[in-house]
Amino acid sequence: MQSLNIKRFAVLAGFLITYLNVSFGQDLKPIDKIVAKVGEEYILLSDIQNQKLSLQQNNVIATDDMDCEILEGLMYEKLLTNQAVIDSVEVGDEIVNQEMESRLQVIAQQIGSIERLEEFYGKSVAQIKAEFFEVIKKRMQAERMKETITEMVDVTPKEVKEFYSSLPKDSIPYINSKITVAHVVMYPELTDADKAAAKKAIEESKERVISEARSFQTEAVLTSEDPGSAVQGGDLGWQTKGTMVPEFEAEIEKLEKNEISPIFETQYGFHYLQLLDRKGNNYHVRHVLVSPKVDKKALYKTKARMDSIAAAINKGTLTFERAASLFSDDLKSNTNGGKIVNPYSGDYKWDLQNINEIDPQMSRIVDRLSVGAIAPAALYDNFYEQKQGIRIVKLLSKSKPHVANLDDDYQLIQMAALNQKKEKVIDDWVKSKISGNYIWISEQYATSCEFKHVWVKTGS
Repeated sequence: MQSLNIKRFAVLAGFLITYLNVSFGQDLKPIDKIVAKVGEEYILLSDIQNQKLSLQQNNVIATDDMDCEILEGLMYEKLLTNQAVIDSVEVGDEIVNQEMESRLQVIAQQIGSIERLEEFYGKSVAQIKAEFFEVIKKRMQAERMKETITEMVDVTPKEVKEFYSSLPKDSIPYINSKITVAHVVMYPELTDADKAAAKKAIEESKERVISEARSFQTEAVLTSEDPGSAVQGGDLGWQTKGTMVPEFEAEIEKLEKNEISPIFETQYGFHYLQLLDRKGNNYHVRHVLVSPKVDKKALYKTKARMDSIAAAINKGTLTFERAASLFSDDLKSNTNGGKIVNPYSGDYKWDLQNINEIDPQMSRIVDRLSVGAIAPAALYDNFYEQKQGIRIVKLLSKSKPHVANLDDDYQLIQMAALNQKKEKVIDDWVKSKISGNYIWISEQYATSCEFKHVWVKTGS
């Protein structure tokens, strides 16, 4: 029984600290002991084991040879935590609770439900939060202390050039082809008839569920137009209050467990939902969505209008940027010439290999374009907003795959140079703090480990 409890602790600790879904089948040794102490902070053998377990779940081969590296990382973290206390670097309890809530939601979705999490660990969510509150708070304190140490670090253009020149040629990264694209999008307005058709479809869908002609899950798979949840039988998993649109959550508030809501409308279309469970500010629901479809005649009219706009651009009587400003219904791009922002990087450059994650149609369009060319007006399915429209796309630039260089990839190289400089500042800080802190390492590690830093080693 003791072995199982330690196992559960290790698994959940790994979950909470690293967001990883640890396999239930791993076995840990039920023996624990102190292996190091930094100031007033202890490091246990199980701490090292937990880190190795988490690495394994992230497809990293974690061998016993890594124990020393893991231990040094934990000692570094404790050093940061001690200094955070000295320097009064605080992390508010509310922020810690928010972080705990967020991590537990990720875990619950991975395991299947809050109930399964509680069943596996043998404690309620409230008890789990209480048990790991200080662990997470100290981890966040350490991160904030690290940010404090490096917050004033910056690099000059000269330092960036020197960093790049110092790199061995075989270590300079290879950069995939990058593109920048712009579009002009027009969505035909939905008519009352379009909405009425969708309303009728969802009424018929709900009737099939209520009459038990189909189960809720089957109906969602066959009817729902929410691509993320339909394949899961409409199941949205556990959500935290405030994450869904207001109309959706307003219906949830009215329901008892297992009750099915009336049909209601959001910006995405018409829904009905079933409340599967509720715990505090968290709820577990499934839903069916039917979105109104634009009449084909309206799409044809919009395409004709877009064809005229494209013709004017190609003749030179209208610029693409002006067309985006005057006609595009995409509020995210119509003020910047139609250029589409990459949410991962924050700039306009897209990796050809990942653009499909955001816009599945785009790669097929740009494959046929030369730089500066405009694709003919075509149907656009906006999966995120559940809209159909017509758009034209312009390929603004396309780089060739290449070895990173200062002209094309300055921002990337600048970030690498900055990270290296921050690491140097952290290393110097660690060296300066080691002598001022009580540090003890068990003989097992003190005599066998080759640490990066010269820690005070006194065997037991």
